[in-house]
Amino acid sequence: MRRTLALVVIGIVAGLLSGLFGVGGGVVVVPALMAVLGMDQRRASATSLVAIAPAALVGAITYAVQGEVHWLAALTLAVGSVIGAPLGARLLRAVPLRALPWIFVGFLVVVLVSLFTTVPTRGGEVHFGIVEALVLLGLGLLSGVLSGLVGVGGGVVIVPGLEVALGAGDLLAKGTSLLTMVPTSVSGTVANLRRRAVDVRVGLVVGATAAVCSPAGAWLARLVDPQVGTWLFAAFLVVVAVIVLRRGRRTRPVVSATDGEVA
Repeated sequence: MRRTLALVVIGIVAGLLSGLFGVGGGVVVVPALMAVLGMDQRRASATSLVAIAPAALVGAITYAVQGEVHWLAALTLAVGSVIGAPLGARLLRAVPLRALPWIFVGFLVVVLVSLFTTVPTRGGEVHFGIVEALVLLGLGLLSGVLSGLVGVGGGVVIVPGLEVALGAGDLLAKGTSLLTMVPTSVSGTVANLRRRAVDVRVGLVVGATAAVCSPAGAWLARLVDPQVGTWLFAAFLVVVAVIVLRRGRRTRPVVSATDGEVA
């Protein structure tokens, strides 16, 4: 009973974060599963993808109903992510493990600086053209590389990228980010199921709870002023950086990122 209750709490937090920030929630689910259930990082990462898929789908639908999803942009981002993930996995073998968390944290610092050099808006639009498509492919590629390299990517890359590089409104960026995560998490889950690296029951319990709570997070995002949302997202990125650094210290050479993990 306590185990199930703990999984429900994890799902609530992951779902709220997913809807509020347009992220997958894996950065919360993975360390929580490791701490609560004693899973190793590889199995926790694989199980988190099962949970992320329904939460991202329901969150994306919630934003889409309000017209806050750019479908073509999401497809372009997904293409770049699919290409980037294997590249990140290859780099994982070449880059020293101790350097990986610092690479990601350095990237987050750049994101934080860029967030506060632009004025967040609610009504920004993505004007899709050749240049914009190339930028989106680059964002998706970077998201995929970071996913394969340090096991965290998705929303922490895509949301600020859409806002800063393309001038998208905060809600449009979050909705589009969530839609991008659906095929990424599903494809990763299929691969992990073939390897039998997933605790399906745990993933479904967390995922079902997260899916129920994701619309509440999206509702909160609509209530929050874009400037306040930027500060909250910045605080979230700082927490992500701390978690990645702590996880990096505990990671042994035999542990690698799970395919397709999203944050």
